[in-house]
Amino acid sequence: MGLSRLVCAFLLAACCCGRHAAGVPGEAEQPEPELVEVEVGGTALLKCGPSHSQGNFSHVDWFSVHKEKPTLIFRVRQGQGQSEPGEYQHRLSLQDKGTTLALTYVTPHDERIFLCQGKRPRSQEHRIQLRVYKAPEEPTIQVNALGIPVNSREPEEVATCVGRNGYPIPQVVWYKNGQPLKEEKNRVHIQSSQIVESSGLYTLRSVLKAQLLKEDKDAQFYCELNYRLPSGNHMKESREVTVPVFYPAEKVWLEVEPVGMLKEGDRVEIRCLADGNPPPHFSISKQNLSTKEMEEETTDDNGVLVLARAQKEHSGLYECQGLDLETMASLLSGQQELLVNYVSDVRVSPAAPESEEGSSLTLTCEAESNQALEFQWLREKTGQVLEKGPVLQLHNLKREAGGGYRCMASVPSVPGLNRTQLVNVAIFGPPWMALKERKMWVQENVVLNLSCEASGHPRPTISWNVEGLTSEQDQDPQSVLSILNVLVTPELLETGAECVASNSLGKNTTIILLELDSNSTTGLSISTVSPHARANSTSTEKKLPEPESKGVVIVAVTVCVLVLAVLGAVLYFFYKKGKLPCGRSGKQEMERNISI
Repeated sequence: MGLSRLVCAFLLAACCCGRHAAGVPGEAEQPEPELVEVEVGGTALLKCGPSHSQGNFSHVDWFSVHKEKPTLIFRVRQGQGQSEPGEYQHRLSLQDKGTTLALTYVTPHDERIFLCQGKRPRSQEHRIQLRVYKAPEEPTIQVNALGIPVNSREPEEVATCVGRNGYPIPQVVWYKNGQPLKEEKNRVHIQSSQIVESSGLYTLRSVLKAQLLKEDKDAQFYCELNYRLPSGNHMKESREVTVPVFYPAEKVWLEVEPVGMLKEGDRVEIRCLADGNPPPHFSISKQNLSTKEMEEETTDDNGVLVLARAQKEHSGLYECQGLDLETMASLLSGQQELLVNYVSDVRVSPAAPESEEGSSLTLTCEAESNQALEFQWLREKTGQVLEKGPVLQLHNLKREAGGGYRCMASVPSVPGLNRTQLVNVAIFGPPWMALKERKMWVQENVVLNLSCEASGHPRPTISWNVEGLTSEQDQDPQSVLSILNVLVTPELLETGAECVASNSLGKNTTIILLELDSNSTTGLSISTVSPHARANSTSTEKKLPEPESKGVVIVAVTVCVLVLAVLGAVLYFFYKKGKLPCGRSGKQEMERNISI
């Protein structure tokens, strides 16, 4: 009995071994599946293998294999397709006369093996590996705005890179100044993680940590996502970012703006600078010229000393002190000299020059500066340069020489640095009238503003021989303009107006003659009469308005046209009545009718 069991066991073992050696259809080693690649949202074309003949596709079953479990999803019978209920029910269709199964609106969940099987044994089945791809969105990068101190013992977070909605998971590479970064113990650490969205897409989050140096204060960091599509390998880059790097200052110094030669009146800014980040707390001091001690100046919130209008008193030695509020270490800059170039007030002597006609006069100009000065004299009313140098000599003075003279002291080496002083020269003499006589046409009952201008030294006073409202305006220290507001009356037309200017050396007059303008309509109105041209004491001006000849010509032409029109109408009337015969007798009769 025992021997029989042993023989049976041997025969069973031999049978099983023979079965595996010969091979069982459907259990032999499967070939590599055919690879089909498609992007998310696209259409995957699944062919049932090139080895089948046309007749084999009349009866085919399609399966999807998930976790090694095949599920029937589509049947082909007599060339007609039928979807099985399930996730693929509405996305499958036949193409190419039934040789191809089309899967539309592909999602990441569709990445699996698909299997087609005909009537033949299972050893003839055809497997297809579907690979799905989706390019991630543009990567976003968020820098550590709090900054990184250089004395940190461990790598600190530099920036975070996020790539959303990609498939499969993209690869991230970090760059600093265009060079790729790699993991480095205690120096560089890259920590990446991913999230699977409900759509099956991946969101990648990568954090770069690093120990930075002072030299990295301007370093540019960015991340790169590498991914694959059916068309090949691709990549996307984020924008570049700079992370704040904190390091202590090693030196401080002063800076002055504007650069170059400074002058009084300039806006000057003195600021402290340091090579640390954040900068230390600054204070600026100036040397006291008397005690030689440094005294702190008042600065704005940024530690800048602002001289809104620099003066020569601001010249001197300045220095800056920087205090690190974290370490309480203090740094002192070197002393820097500030030089504000200046020109003092200009002085002219004599201060109030006056002289007689025909005499000479000397004007002297003085000023001080820390630079070499140049002087020049100009005539105030014309701007003409009369003399280069501090002394101006006027010879054989005439009345016209009176008025303003300006001395300018300037520094050629500092553009725009100058001071001036105006002085008025007075020439002794009786009043000098702008006009001796004036004649004008006026209207009765018109209110006139009559003006009279006189000059002289001493300054003259002006009076009028008629009653009215008067006002005066100073033209310059030796000249005055008087304005009389008066109503034109028959008495004023008869007497005219007389302006009298007088001083301690004499008097002078201007006569204004008024003539009635008969061509103008009468009525109360206001007119202003002012002299514009000056004349010497012997000149006379008579101003007569031109007759309105253009209006007269127009009226004459109009009258002539009307007369001709009336004459033509009369002739036409007699012609229609038959009282206009031809010949000499007709002419006489016409003349008689016209005379009537």
